[in-house]
Amino acid sequence: QVQLVESGGGLVQPGGSLRLSCVASGGIFSSYFMNWYRQAPGKQRDLFARISPGGNTMYADSVKGRFTISRDDAKNTVYLQMNRLKPDDTAVYYCDTVVGSANYWGQGTQVTVSS
Repeated sequence: QVQLVESGGGLVQPGGSLRLSCVASGGIFSSYFMNWYRQAPGKQRDLFARISPGGNTMYADSVKGRFTISRDDAKNTVYLQMNRLKPDDTAVYYCDTVVGSANYWGQGTQVTVSS
């Protein structure tokens, strides 16, 4: 059983920055691919960033060059540094991992980009 808890969301002006954290408990964090998804109102939940156990990263085009995913295996934590935020980045942000056939989600953290 894996538990994921996100934090760091909030209200930020366009062009601003936020850093999200996702702390995992249970299991062997260092062996997990970790994902960040987001879901805007009325839209589906979309994957936009992933980091492998070895630290390789993947980004959706919509966030490439602005967002950075990283991990600290000693702290069982995955981070999302978000820079140059846009109103279109407004969403609930979720971290996620798949262990075997089980998909584990955090509770989500709201990010609102507005002036």
